[in-house]
Amino acid sequence: MAFGGSRTVTVAALKMAMTDSREEETLLKNEYAAHGVRTVAVDYGGDYFSSIRKLVERAVVAAKREGVIRATHGDEGSVAGAAREALSQVMAKAAGLNIGGKISVAREGEHLSVAVFFGVGLLHLDEIAVGLGHRVVPNS
Repeated sequence: MAFGGSRTVTVAALKMAMTDSREEETLLKNEYAAHGVRTVAVDYGGDYFSSIRKLVERAVVAAKREGVIRATHGDEGSVAGAAREALSQVMAKAAGLNIGGKISVAREGEHLSVAVFFGVGLLHLDEIAVGLGHRVVPNS
């Protein structure tokens, strides 16, 4: 696994969002941390439209709590912007339906990515939706 840049954090965010269990999530998080990539993932489920604000807030709060970002206006705004971008990419499939899955954040240096991986649908008729957002966050 090569480390460095936009591709690395995007792959890390996607893999974190696709984990099946907390144990798998923790193992992957530790593997990435050993290479200087900070990650966090948050489970979520509910109606797509009413979930957007909560998902963005959860991504920002989790990223701060886990040390992926600093508690600065710029870092928080980068996560919020990337999260909204990722969520907008799944809107066509998710509009008016329920979602369930994860939103994750990964950062290495100035590169930050947010990924969403959701099952979308009604009853047992689920579709899968994936979205990605990327931002550059200056190091300080």
